[in-house]
Amino acid sequence: MLLMRGIDMEQLKIPEHVAIILDGNGRWAKAHNLPRKMGHAEGCKTVERTVEDAARLGIKYLTVYGFSTENWKRSEEEVGALMQLFRYYMKRLLKIAKANNVRVKMIGERNRFAADIVEGINRLESETKDNTGLTFVIAVNYGSRDEICRAVKKITTDVKSGKLNPEDITESMISSYLDTAQIPDPDLLIRTSGEIRLSNYLLWQCAYTEIYITDIYWPDFNKHELIKAIENYNKRDRRFGGRTNN
Repeated sequence: MLLMRGIDMEQLKIPEHVAIILDGNGRWAKAHNLPRKMGHAEGCKTVERTVEDAARLGIKYLTVYGFSTENWKRSEEEVGALMQLFRYYMKRLLKIAKANNVRVKMIGERNRFAADIVEGINRLESETKDNTGLTFVIAVNYGSRDEICRAVKKITTDVKSGKLNPEDITESMISSYLDTAQIPDPDLLIRTSGEIRLSNYLLWQCAYTEIYITDIYWPDFNKHELIKAIENYNKRDRRFGGRTNN
């Protein structure tokens, strides 16, 4: 029997897809009397560890909310610091992905980023596309409403061109126009720092996702906290709108 802090790992059902809202970097920094950018830097280190932990636990898809469409509203100094972190950690992530057989995919509208960041994103995807382990999805310049609007525009264009008939529009077809096409919907959504909201994250995809909230700030999140979330997930009765026989 494989035990971790009293948890029987062999009895846990590992969710196929875990999505995380990485919240609390700024508050972590404030609590440690550090500038906000240091909180983001520590948060990036936590992402690295979590990718490795998720891969070893057997999670097949891990999606994290890296930078939202609304984050551009933050101060120029903070946004600039985040862009520099992207540049640095994309290189780090490439090494981690290759070492752990991880495939990396980015979702969101990447064209707003500087050319070198877009180039780094494209390189991450192309150089890891044949890896067969965990698929690590990073949502950058991502907002679910923006994603749905872009999908509707593509569908409208295809209807106008005759490529698509309105009668053929189904839920699965709409899903195929989203950034997450060919990625299963999340089974478990984790949000750190105690906030209880979706923040425009995977709204379509999380229709029946189990949600787990922890007060832990993201930089303090670790393997034990991930396993606690999975243990909680195992206690859920997933009916997807149906009813049990009881």
